[in-house]
Amino acid sequence: MGLQAPQGGVPGAGLPAVPSSLRATTNALLLCSQSLTGSQWEGLQANVSGTEARTTSFTASTCAHTRGSPQPAEGCGQGRAAESGVGQAEPGQGRQGGVTPPAQGAASQKQCKKSSFAFYQAVRDLLPVWFLEDMRTMEAFHWEDGGKVSAYSPSEALLYALVHDHQPYARHLLTKFPQSALAVPSQNFSCCQSSAPHLAMAVRYNRARILFRILKAIQAFPPSDRAGHLDRRGCSRVEGGKTALHVACELVRPECLLLLLGHGASPCLQDSAGNTPLDTLLEQISHMPAANMRAKLLCLDCLFFFVPQDLQFSMKQQLLDNRQQWQDLLGENRFQCLVGLAPPSLFVGAMRVLIRTISPEHFPEALDDLPLPHFLKPLDLKLES
Repeated sequence: MGLQAPQGGVPGAGLPAVPSSLRATTNALLLCSQSLTGSQWEGLQANVSGTEARTTSFTASTCAHTRGSPQPAEGCGQGRAAESGVGQAEPGQGRQGGVTPPAQGAASQKQCKKSSFAFYQAVRDLLPVWFLEDMRTMEAFHWEDGGKVSAYSPSEALLYALVHDHQPYARHLLTKFPQSALAVPSQNFSCCQSSAPHLAMAVRYNRARILFRILKAIQAFPPSDRAGHLDRRGCSRVEGGKTALHVACELVRPECLLLLLGHGASPCLQDSAGNTPLDTLLEQISHMPAANMRAKLLCLDCLFFFVPQDLQFSMKQQLLDNRQQWQDLLGENRFQCLVGLAPPSLFVGAMRVLIRTISPEHFPEALDDLPLPHFLKPLDLKLES
């Protein structure tokens, strides 16, 4: 759009007073979309159909973990992510309207569709934070089941920031609205309403930097709330009850895995099939041909430093039944340790003790002060405070 932050306003650092020119520009964007004829609007929709498909796939990613799926899995919320959400009544978190009269319902729903898609595009295009927040709280609305018109909540805005890797916007939301930004979004953004999906989404899209900021934000939460975020299980019907650690192992995300473990995520939890994150990772290692093996073994080495020595996992018997195959895949030392034929090496034992001395508040920065091997120091994670 070619918009610039007003003087004194720094993207991501508070919201300065919005000049009249910004309001005029935003309103012009929406009025322009309203003034299109039917044939013009159909042509525009055809041109942006690929982008709208990305909007739809956002909900499918949360529910079915399939980016290209045009609809979320059955029973996991209806409608597109860009058209749904729960507005908040707290200051700075948007407004929630009442039920729209039936006579105005169709027109209001059409207008909400246009404004919500404009907000989606603005986040996708990485527009400045002050502009996005003004748009979220005063310009962009979406349609809810039951005929309600609502603004986007910080939680839903953070999900968009995650999908498009808008790091300044994610930082602003987590700094200004830490509780609300990590609250449970509306039904059309998340199939299960018992917990928020932000951690798993950050891992799925491999947003290590935003994941790092989320983990820092939840350190200020009460212990029970913090554990609820770290060990949140996904929908049992669609996500298989997987935690964020399961997702990190399934998609082989070493940096995300290490960040989660270092901030207190439990490596012992089982998904709906009874598999631990270790089982999930071993399944990935067993896939033939052995692609990306270096990253898989890196994930396994990270798990070694955090799992208890007596961890029970489902694939242990399979390792014993196919000993030679697994020794070739893992190496003899890893195999012997996993199946309990040999104790962990002195190196592994020493690393476990050292890592326990690092509090989550100082992870992973404090790794640089410890005599740790290079593979435990993930690259490009030194984020500005």
